[in-house]
Amino acid sequence: MTTHFVGDTAVLTGRSLRHILRSPDTIITTAVMPIAFLLLFVFVFGGAIDTGDVPYVNYLLPGILLITIASGIAYTSYRLFLDLQTGIFERFQSMPIARSSVLWAHVLTSLVANFISLAVVMVVALVIGFRSGAGVLAWLAVVAILALFTLALTWLAVIAGLSAKSVDGASAFSYPLIFLPFISSAFVPTDSMPGPVRWFAENQPVTSIVNSIRHLLMEQSVGIDLWIALAWCGGILVVAFILAMVVYRRRIS
Repeated sequence: MTTHFVGDTAVLTGRSLRHILRSPDTIITTAVMPIAFLLLFVFVFGGAIDTGDVPYVNYLLPGILLITIASGIAYTSYRLFLDLQTGIFERFQSMPIARSSVLWAHVLTSLVANFISLAVVMVVALVIGFRSGAGVLAWLAVVAILALFTLALTWLAVIAGLSAKSVDGASAFSYPLIFLPFISSAFVPTDSMPGPVRWFAENQPVTSIVNSIRHLLMEQSVGIDLWIALAWCGGILVVAFILAMVVYRRRIS
């Protein structure tokens, strides 16, 4: 049964990846907004923001990476919605394949597509001055955090794609996720914010994730932020996965 599931998922993931390769503008579109934010804040607002001895591009990049992922998962919801509307799901259900492999194919495609977008953003960041002396283990930890964050948001996108009534609704859910980093430590230190805003910024998931990535890339002690970040990502992932499977079963029943 496991072999059956893995094989079905691999075939369907290949199908989804081929669709992306045929329309690379999806990757470009996903990366355009984060790159625009990166350039805007570094070259326009960066000089007015005090981040101490840390170059602003180094301070800013972790938040931009999270925005890239939040922007990219909207396409997962969109592609899933289109598959439902065009009857492809019903066609798959009539075939002898593992039912959950259809969803996992979209999830794995999201992971690959988002990491391509992240690579594009990283190249731009390097061009404009980002540098890090972090070692291999620190970079692997950063990749692991980004992968976990991507999986958590992707399963939220699956719920939206299965529940949406229109194409706009399938992708619009990602807008709050894109702007959540703006009320966090991603762009400015939280101690510069007024009381209620500061409390929210310091206790929402993005801040702990951004701080963990930033400290890893700057070769600093991560401390408790890493465990808080993992708890947020893991909790969102588990809840979103369970809800997505419930919605999926109801949709195809």
